Amino acid sequence: MTISLPPKNSERNQNVEQIDYSILQNITPVANEIDSNPRELEKALMSLGKSGLLGLRVPKKWGGLELNQQDYFNYQLLLARHSGALSFLQTQHQSAAAMLASSQNYQLQKQYLPHLSYGKILLGIAFSQLRRSGEAPVKAVPTTDGYYIEGVVPWITGWGIFQEFIIAAKLPDGQAIFGMMPFVENNQLNGNITFSKPMQLCAINSTNTVSATVKNWFLPNSRLVSIKPKNYIQENDIKKILYFTSFALGCALAGIDVMIEVSKNKSLAFITDTISSLTAEVNQCRSSIELANKNPDIDFATKLNLRAKAINLAQRCATAAVTVSSGAANDKNNAAQRVYREALVYTVSAQTTDIMEATLKTLIPRF
Repeated sequence: MTISLPPKNSERNQNVEQIDYSILQNITPVANEIDSNPRELEKALMSLGKSGLLGLRVPKKWGGLELNQQDYFNYQLLLARHSGALSFLQTQHQSAAAMLASSQNYQLQKQYLPHLSYGKILLGIAFSQLRRSGEAPVKAVPTTDGYYIEGVVPWITGWGIFQEFIIAAKLPDGQAIFGMMPFVENNQLNGNITFSKPMQLCAINSTNTVSATVKNWFLPNSRLVSIKPKNYIQENDIKKILYFTSFALGCALAGIDVMIEVSKNKSLAFITDTISSLTAEVNQCRSSIELANKNPDIDFATKLNLRAKAINLAQRCATAAVTVSSGAANDKNNAAQRVYREALVYTVSAQTTDIMEATLKTLIPRF
């Protein structure tokens, strides 16, 4: 199987293409171990860090690669094709790095950014709670020198792997603050932060996802990453509606890869035909998404349809991988089983009601 990224313009990016290939050759054979063992996952994450691949959107002046949108999309798709757990974990860090790169807090940038690309500091994120309707799960009260944070953070990935994370909390006026928090239990004066045990998830369990309870935690202005306007997360979800399609398409290709391996021992024409058909659909969807990302005039409904189609392809390719693997797919350590579970993750990642509706529509037969 040939693994490659599209040609890059810069010498630095050409080097990334070569490094990616060699790293993924080592990741692919242990993908199931990475999926179930946090230490194996951390080891794989640091293999990316050793090659400077953990700051893909960090400016070059801070030691990052400063990849453009298309190159970043290709990289995420490639990684998701080989390990859902590693792909999901590293994108938390990449997102935190991108937030810091766009921050107005120069001192925070100086403290963190030079160390992120190589994994010398690893960061998580916790802002999915902003998507929840009703009373804000995490609130912030402004003071002269900073903010007091209170609430329950439902999801944080990377416990025991990341050292810190960026928390999001709503202000009384509806704006949201983003600030640096320790990813270890901590006490300060009258405030503290505690964490649950890692959740027992059916997929990418090794990523060690936990919840956090924050009580009267003081966040000084010096730890503030940014302040975002009211409805920021909703507007950002619309703007980045195609962001997670790279992971879904990578998962779809992972399912096809499983089918290709199985077909070596099951020489059946209908399997070969299915591989060919699904590959063509994935390639077409990928091309459409790439065009949509380049065209600012593409309407939201079209992008939403592409997001749902990518999810549907992940589901169908994963199901096809299970089908051709027969009874062996019941084994938790079977590659088809892992990809099937990963498809579940990408079905609901960063889900909004619009995405939920569009996804369901792809599951309704049209006669």
